[in-house]
Amino acid sequence: MLATGIVVEYNPFHNGHLFHLNEAKRLTDADVIIAVMSGHFLQRGEPAIVDKWTRAHMALAGGADLVIELPYAFATAHAPQFARGAVQILDALQCEYICFGSEEGHIAPFVHSLDTMNTHKKLYEEKIKCSMQEGLSYPNALRIAYDEISRTTDEPLADLSEPNNILGFHYMQAIKEIRSNMMPVTLERKGTHYHDEALPEDSIASATGIRKELFATDVAHVQSFMPSSSYELLHQQPHQSWDHLYPFLRYMILREGPEQLASIADITEGIEFSLWRAAKEHATFQEFMKAVKSKRYTWTRIQRMLVHVLTGYQKSTRAQITSPSYLRLLGMSKNGRNYLRSVKKEVTLPVVSRAGSHKDPSLLMDIKSTDIYMCGMQREPGLDFKTPPILL
Repeated sequence: MLATGIVVEYNPFHNGHLFHLNEAKRLTDADVIIAVMSGHFLQRGEPAIVDKWTRAHMALAGGADLVIELPYAFATAHAPQFARGAVQILDALQCEYICFGSEEGHIAPFVHSLDTMNTHKKLYEEKIKCSMQEGLSYPNALRIAYDEISRTTDEPLADLSEPNNILGFHYMQAIKEIRSNMMPVTLERKGTHYHDEALPEDSIASATGIRKELFATDVAHVQSFMPSSSYELLHQQPHQSWDHLYPFLRYMILREGPEQLASIADITEGIEFSLWRAAKEHATFQEFMKAVKSKRYTWTRIQRMLVHVLTGYQKSTRAQITSPSYLRLLGMSKNGRNYLRSVKKEVTLPVVSRAGSHKDPSLLMDIKSTDIYMCGMQREPGLDFKTPPILL
């Protein structure tokens, strides 16, 4: 059975995701689609709108065969670590292809970009360092460095100012670094831009726009942008946001104080003092974020810090987690179950269907993040121990 992997968040699963999933199957002639999906906290430093089992159910109803959780340590990391963790999981599951959506729509520019960056790696890294010393944010520093090395070639390069292109580039970089045999395939992103908040006239909207509409009005307004199965699941579940979690976050910041905050992952350069002052002064999440955001610290970068504050994710814990060490099964179809059986001897990481007495620091972080996420939903803790994989 030929397996193709995709990397997803499904926050929530919408028509654009359905198009991607179907095209991934068609373009690679896949028998099985394996989705590596972030858990309860996402790469942009946000809580998922609904829990990971609901989103896994959406994925299976949309045609995925296996849904594997991307561990917290990678799901909430910067793009290179996020991509590397996902690629390692798909490689462990013996995927022959990885298919990602991109603004570019063709693989060749990514190949040229990767070759150019490897050729001029020293220049690239020096330019990033200089830009950051001048006070620029990391994404802006990357963009300037990339523009610099782009002048060294006449080959068409991928536009790495676009969010899906950035992730696609890092997937391919990770494939090369771990020496995987997976073949990358890309398809052009359809519909609205990744960050677009307005809902379009056609049936494909961004997840950002769908979430904004959900919190501003109600779930009925997004029905036309989602498969009916996703809409029904979304309609049945309470919706999570930073507004719900901010009281817990504010308490954590004020209780810990700047000295303790400095030990949290991603908190650097004295920003702990800004977080502490903002928590003392602002009663809402939006006000807090506006007080902390600066030229150096983007909204996304700050949110990732705050997720780590909320979950107590220490720099020392992150140092222990260098690669995925298990495959957390969130859901599977009958086809997916047959695939797992067929490749059982070749799969290079243990499959975990339900959390038990594991001491793995990465799995412990997944369990803790679930419990904290559920606090904002006023639901019971321990669901990672109680909830079996979704079966369709």
